[in-house]
Amino acid sequence: MRSPTPSEGLLADEYALEMMRAYWLAGQHRRRVVKEVFFRKAPFRGRLALAVGINQVAEYLTQLRLSEEDLEYIASLGFEPEFVEHLRGLRFTGDMHAVTEGTFVFPGEPIITLVGPIEELTYVEARILNIVNPQTLVATKAFRVVEAAQGDPVLEMGLRRAQGGDASIYHSRASYIAGVAATSNLEAGRLFGVPARGTHAHALVMLGGDEKEAFRLWAQSQVKLGRAPTFLLDTYDSLRSGLPNAIAVAQEMGIRIGAVRLDSGDLAYLSKKCRQVLDDAGFKDAKIIASGDLDEYVIRDLKLQKAPIDMWGVGTNMVVAADQPALGGVYKLAAVEENGTWSPRIKVSENPEKVTHPGGPKQLIRFRSRETGYYLADLLMLPDEPLPKPDEPFLIFDPVHTWKRTCLRNFTVENLLVTYVRGGKRALPEQSPAEVTAAARARVNTQRERFYEEIQRLTNPADYKVDLSEPLWKLKMQMLDARGRQ
Repeated sequence: MRSPTPSEGLLADEYALEMMRAYWLAGQHRRRVVKEVFFRKAPFRGRLALAVGINQVAEYLTQLRLSEEDLEYIASLGFEPEFVEHLRGLRFTGDMHAVTEGTFVFPGEPIITLVGPIEELTYVEARILNIVNPQTLVATKAFRVVEAAQGDPVLEMGLRRAQGGDASIYHSRASYIAGVAATSNLEAGRLFGVPARGTHAHALVMLGGDEKEAFRLWAQSQVKLGRAPTFLLDTYDSLRSGLPNAIAVAQEMGIRIGAVRLDSGDLAYLSKKCRQVLDDAGFKDAKIIASGDLDEYVIRDLKLQKAPIDMWGVGTNMVVAADQPALGGVYKLAAVEENGTWSPRIKVSENPEKVTHPGGPKQLIRFRSRETGYYLADLLMLPDEPLPKPDEPFLIFDPVHTWKRTCLRNFTVENLLVTYVRGGKRALPEQSPAEVTAAARARVNTQRERFYEEIQRLTNPADYKVDLSEPLWKLKMQMLDARGRQ
């Protein structure tokens, strides 16, 4: 059977069509609204996330179309011909404001803000979340792995465990943005300029059954490419056969050992023994690579045990974010245009986490200390509010525990939201996918130095202030009070 080709146009939830039809029948389908993408809780018991997938969302919006095949399928679901014909003209004609790819973001902050007709913003909901949720999740996981490695190169090798081809490619990219040094995924390398690297599998050793001869053939192949070979040691026994055979082949051929790779067993013990034997044999510059179900916690523990590991190969636990399968990002209505002005909307819940911030399209700004260079806090503001003046003290307060107040002084202000799409057209200069990816990676590296280490640590990280401006906070309280009186 020939595999079907998915339609980008139909990557939407069926209920979107049901709601669009209701708006259309009521003549409300072109009402302009504001919708925001955000997450309520940071993943992996952390405080922050790395926003990734933003540029892909912009590309999706500017290319949104329904093909004849798409329309035929929608008609088969029972929608009337007039509504199906109306959908023929579906395009995204609105605006998209978002944080720049690779930005550190926090719970409740709008990663993406869309402004446009309700029918358009309804249809694109599922696909936007489908892009941003997993890529942001994997980027955040990869960032944690890279942090645990403390500057050692991390190799991403999760293609075979990723949930499908597209996921493997974009998750490799997300990992690279987060700081991973290279990928095993050739297509991610081709599309996004991620360095592609690899060693060899156990099958190369097992094919002939003679480990030493297999290592010799491998070394000859690598030397012809001008490379010092990396030997995978644990096919039979890392210390009793793998390492002695690798050293013997290198000595006989008069070549360097680039690295040895340990893929199983007690990695702390094995790496220490390998380092000792390699050094004694004169291969002091040979690196040790570890792989095999690694994550940030295993790497951190190996670091604490002073395992002399130089590089880390991480696959499953990073590329599928094994300990948290979903980010939980949501897409909520914040405002509706009425008589040329924005009328705020709020979602109320018994769970305080699920109460949204009304109004929009909001501003999201980040304060940075002029003295230390560190980021101090983020602030959500209504669209018409003036920015804080850097030369004047500015008071912020916790929106829940309002007695917790901080007076900021001597700061700069960064506006985090950039216009990606205006009137359905791309608003930013054209860049190649590799250029966008490289810029996002550089941004992560810069932010790594600008956020306090306590906020970035793996367990029990410190809080980072994300506050509401006083006008926004008052609006929210007024709307909650009004709801409570009904």
